[in-house]
Amino acid sequence: MPSESFRVQHLPAIFEPARPILATIEKAGFEAYFVGGCVRDTILNDPIHDIDIATSAYPAEVKQLFKRTVDTGIEHGTVMILDHGTGYETTTFRTESGYQDYRRPDSVTFVRSLEEDLKRRDFTINALAMKENGAVVDLFDGQGDLKRHLIRAVGDPNERFLEDALRMMRAVRFASKLDFTIDPQTLAGIKDHAPLLAKIAVERVQVEFEKLLLGQNPARGLAGLISTGLYQYCPGLKDHQIALEKLEAANWPLQSSAGAWTVLTWTLGLNSQTVGKFLKAWKLSNQMIKAVQKSLKLLAAIAGDQVDNLALFNAGKAALDTALEAAKVLKIPVDAVQLQKEYQTLPIQDSHQLAINGKMLIDDGVVKPGPTMGKLLQRLQTAVIMGTVENNLADLTSAAKKFTEEME
Repeated sequence: MPSESFRVQHLPAIFEPARPILATIEKAGFEAYFVGGCVRDTILNDPIHDIDIATSAYPAEVKQLFKRTVDTGIEHGTVMILDHGTGYETTTFRTESGYQDYRRPDSVTFVRSLEEDLKRRDFTINALAMKENGAVVDLFDGQGDLKRHLIRAVGDPNERFLEDALRMMRAVRFASKLDFTIDPQTLAGIKDHAPLLAKIAVERVQVEFEKLLLGQNPARGLAGLISTGLYQYCPGLKDHQIALEKLEAANWPLQSSAGAWTVLTWTLGLNSQTVGKFLKAWKLSNQMIKAVQKSLKLLAAIAGDQVDNLALFNAGKAALDTALEAAKVLKIPVDAVQLQKEYQTLPIQDSHQLAINGKMLIDDGVVKPGPTMGKLLQRLQTAVIMGTVENNLADLTSAAKKFTEEME
């Protein structure tokens, strides 16, 4: 059993429900540890989102120890244990070999050695293991790298990136997330193998890139992305080095995913009409694409000092919040409080709040069903939003008759 490096005196509360799982496995004569990011974040006193457990017990042995388990990835040694309410994925120590797609191993071998398991992990700060009692095993000076604020590959960076090319994006993402520097050898390995990123599914690259933009210091991540040439293998970024360099000087950080993509696409010179193709290349959802289109359109109005009631209404509250967030990061002058006040005092904030509808217009004989009715309702809505017609049935009916005469 590997020797302990140090001990965490007070484990965060999130570990408490999972400690009995480790205790049960250890009582049966096997080793069991908390591993990876949850150990790193415990040492850094950062929020912990997920708990990963690794053990010397093979999957079949784990299943014998617990009443309720689910085979979530048993071919890779992962079993979810449900005995204690929350599901905890527990993975057998393993070695991997053959990475023909530069992402997934061709074969996985279960082993009893923690050291062999940790040797295959990406960075020293993630190759940490912690026992149920808080004792930490650190075989690659991950704690030292945490103190040095350093992202360093475990062992030979070239081997790590050939095993999984996505690790290169993870390196620049962690530089942003943690505000750490990337070790020179690790950085050189990324530069040498950057073209391999093209072999990774866009969806996986997108997750890492978005997290980079949402880190505490994206400038660090962007610097690594640019200096290694990694950006050239990200969708639509190949010819945008200068724009990405401008982003380094932005007023970070960001809070929302929509804000991240709005800031990026604005800096690339895209607008609400041209952004769709770019974001589709990144495999973003239609919902996110529409959100960014709305926020970009409002951001352009803010930058041009052309925001009126109609622009605020068409954007909506979510896009307004995103545009204001982006404006702050991009250092675009705006009176955020005033714009939010103007939005809150709009006559209507939703088309359903209009005090008249098509059925009422038809019943009053103002208009017949068809395209004209839709155009009339749109005109009435705009008039209310801009304050030229009051949002009540009498005024809207009167205005509708007038508009109908003008449209005939």
